[in-house]
Amino acid sequence: MSARLHLHTIPPHRAFADALAKGLIERFGKDPMRLARGIVLVPTNRAKRAITDAFVRASGGGLLLPRLVAVGDPELDEAAGPFLDPADDEDPVPPAVDPLQRRLILARLVQAAQPGIDAAEAVRLAGDLRRTLDQLLIEEVDPRRMRDIAAGELSEHWQRSLDLFEIVLSKWPQELGKLGRIDLAERRNRLLDRVAMRWRTDPLDRFVCAAGITTSAPAIARLLRVVAGLPAGMVVFPGVDLAMPAEEWAMLGPFEPDPVTGRRKRALETHPQFHLKLLIDRMGVQRGEIEQWRVATELDALPARSKAIASAMMPAELTRGWSDLPAAERRLGGVSGLEVATPAEEAQAIALALRGALEVEERTAALVTPDRALAKRVAAHCARWGIALDDSAGAPLASLPPGTLLLALAEAGAQAFAPLALLALLKHPLVAAGEDRLAWLEGARSLDLALRGPRPATGLAGIEAHLADPEGHDAHVRRVALSWWREIAPTLAPLEALYAGGAAPLPGLLAQLRETATALCGEGLWGRAEGRAAAALLNDLEREAGHGPALVEPESLAAMLRTLMDEVAVRPPQGGHPRLAIYGLIEARLQTADLVILAGLNEGVWPGLPAPDPWLAPRIRSELGLAGLERRIGLAAHDLGQGLGAREVLLTRAKRDAGAPTIASRFWLRLEALSGGLERATELEAWARAIDDPGKHEPAARPEPSPPTARRPRVIPVTDVDRLKADPYAFYAKRMLRLRQLDPVDADPSAAWRGTAVHDVLEKWAKLDACDPEALEPRVLAMLAQAHPMMRALWQPRLIEAVRWIVREIAARPQRRVLAVEQEGAIDVAGVTLKGKFDRIDAMGDGTLGIVDYKTGQPPSTRAVRAGYSLQLGLLGLIAERGGFEGIAGRASCFEYWSLARKGGEFGYVQSPVDAAGKYGKMLPEEFVPVAAENFADTARAYLTGDAPFTAKLHPEYAPYSEYDQLMRRDEWYGRERR
Repeated sequence: MSARLHLHTIPPHRAFADALAKGLIERFGKDPMRLARGIVLVPTNRAKRAITDAFVRASGGGLLLPRLVAVGDPELDEAAGPFLDPADDEDPVPPAVDPLQRRLILARLVQAAQPGIDAAEAVRLAGDLRRTLDQLLIEEVDPRRMRDIAAGELSEHWQRSLDLFEIVLSKWPQELGKLGRIDLAERRNRLLDRVAMRWRTDPLDRFVCAAGITTSAPAIARLLRVVAGLPAGMVVFPGVDLAMPAEEWAMLGPFEPDPVTGRRKRALETHPQFHLKLLIDRMGVQRGEIEQWRVATELDALPARSKAIASAMMPAELTRGWSDLPAAERRLGGVSGLEVATPAEEAQAIALALRGALEVEERTAALVTPDRALAKRVAAHCARWGIALDDSAGAPLASLPPGTLLLALAEAGAQAFAPLALLALLKHPLVAAGEDRLAWLEGARSLDLALRGPRPATGLAGIEAHLADPEGHDAHVRRVALSWWREIAPTLAPLEALYAGGAAPLPGLLAQLRETATALCGEGLWGRAEGRAAAALLNDLEREAGHGPALVEPESLAAMLRTLMDEVAVRPPQGGHPRLAIYGLIEARLQTADLVILAGLNEGVWPGLPAPDPWLAPRIRSELGLAGLERRIGLAAHDLGQGLGAREVLLTRAKRDAGAPTIASRFWLRLEALSGGLERATELEAWARAIDDPGKHEPAARPEPSPPTARRPRVIPVTDVDRLKADPYAFYAKRMLRLRQLDPVDADPSAAWRGTAVHDVLEKWAKLDACDPEALEPRVLAMLAQAHPMMRALWQPRLIEAVRWIVREIAARPQRRVLAVEQEGAIDVAGVTLKGKFDRIDAMGDGTLGIVDYKTGQPPSTRAVRAGYSLQLGLLGLIAERGGFEGIAGRASCFEYWSLARKGGEFGYVQSPVDAAGKYGKMLPEEFVPVAAENFADTARAYLTGDAPFTAKLHPEYAPYSEYDQLMRRDEWYGRERR
């Protein structure tokens, strides 16, 4: 071993990978075989690729590369070969437990210790437990130390979590013993310690370089110490601040426990240098022993950039000295900021910046952001120029088509094939993909139309009963949908049977899920990278399910799969643009480009919110020496600092997200405060706004279609007369364009639906039961039995009270007799056929007719009637008086609304638009029909037999209809025409 340690750092303003490659070639490249025999230890496989690319750039031609080994590789010994775990080793390191097997075992232990939780929640908690356990192993903290910590000050919640944690950890070693395996983190520690011991006692005859490793794990620190002491060894850190004053360096921590209280002073874990200082301390070296790696590259920024980055990241209590810093230490030349209104504008501007980079030959650009949604938007914007961008961070399997298909299938089964979940499954792009896709979509759309409105009964049988109902709305659509439904329902029946069987072993649930998915999608579901990832997950789950919870509730299967799929990142195959890239924070480490865009600089995004640990309280973590929850902020700060070292940097943020205003990242605010304000990318901002700027806004005029008189309808129902008079355009759209608004799928019962249901019950009661007082309530209960349980629970008490009121009200009027109910009729008025359907007509005691209309809501106001609207009862009376209703004759003298709404503390009351004495401004009964006839004739002559335009919202105060507001583009003109 060398007496002198070989420690180096590459400052942020230098391109790390290029400087490293160039320096290694200068040192060892004179003999190509010496360079090829060397070993370079790097943190991740992504770093291996970055350094490989840097060697290619630095060589300018052919080159035999040194062996690159990622110390973070799960299969470390296989990746490194004989350097870490030779085949002839007498004491081989035991294999590591399979990650999924470990997850399921921990879930079983958690569920056994806390029986009240389901399997999905147990798997989720096992994931958090696994991360906490790994932290203990990586930091080489004996879990038994928790028993020695005074936990009396903990809240009851944390005490329960700690107790449960100890129960599980006490059983975990037994489970590993049965398997003959060890934890992956422990295995890596053993491998690293073994190679450190071997290299210490028998140094290699080749160079070894550890580069870019910032993990402060004790095993890593011990290995790096050995590498630094090898005769041809060296450790190269990224961005250690050698110029930081000693007192500031000491402020970072970590600190020794107080000899009296035993408490530790809180370290500045949010500082970007903290994890580097911790690593250096654990190596047992001093910062003064580190030298700068004095190799420059063409991608470097000015040296002043490193000083400005260090100044921006000072501890908070020292930032008061910013104003005294020399200008050179505050200068951020080459760094600009872009602050826009929305994430859409931010993505647009970033895409333009990336597109602009391609205009310069050989210029490269990279977007670095932790915001995956922003990354997707940028990639979509670039696609319109034919630029393919791959997000190297990948996408979670749960958001990719095979994952969403499996989740949709599990969710549909869990919801007993409720309409929304069922349609989401049947319309999935992978279902029936191929030649039969068009026919499949036609069937799915017919089912979609048939299931509009309130939810039918549950299950596949409930769907079929709903479609087979001969009295249902849109009978033709239902018949078409029923024919198609009977073809596909058998495919879903096995899954329904499985879900109906209650808790079952996980393999059986997964097998049926896979078989049903394959039946719907074919083998193409398992193709491509994401399909193979989904198949591998299901296969691994089936194989390891015996180690997990014995029984799984089918309803929790979707949640369990989502939890596991969210942790499976599917990275795209290579094939994106060679000069552009999108990186996550981890993927961006050691990468560089001519232009680096650091995007999403808002609090909660960069830095992200600290992930909570549900198992160990923050004080317990501190006492055990584990990383604080806020250490990730320090890592995010270091990632930002390294990104700021590029030659040209663009920082971006949006002032609001999808839901609320955002807060600028603390890093953004620090950079602005230090520099006195970032240079603004005003030209780019203007381009981003101009690209979609139409130049001139021309709002739509108020629509006034005026079709030829000959093409105007000559038949109108009484229910559309008010629409024609108050909002002629809405009448035009409904009756002439034949457009109607679809009900939502799985909708809450609307007022119109409730009214239709009540009218149907009252009609059957009158026609089939002859208004038998004892028969009405059973009919109501039978109707409600078909409704959704929630709606039934809310509506039944009110409706029962209301129908009882109807029975009492009819019994209280013995002089009146019900003549007919729900009958249609028509007459000709002013050259137009006026159609109508009454709810009920009574024979009054004096031989006249009484027109009754049932309302589930409030009756029309007297003001509307006086204004010439809400004259429906008068028009029905007009049809009756002129013999338009078969078997009905006489003069109409009584007009009543029987409302089932609440008034005076009771449900049900009678209200009339007329009054015999003319009280309250109401019309006299004998005036009502003539006024209604005159109003209708004037309206018909103007719009139906005349040429008056169908003006939108002609009388908006009497036009509550909103179905056609978007069609008429109401918001563009409403209010302007009155100025």
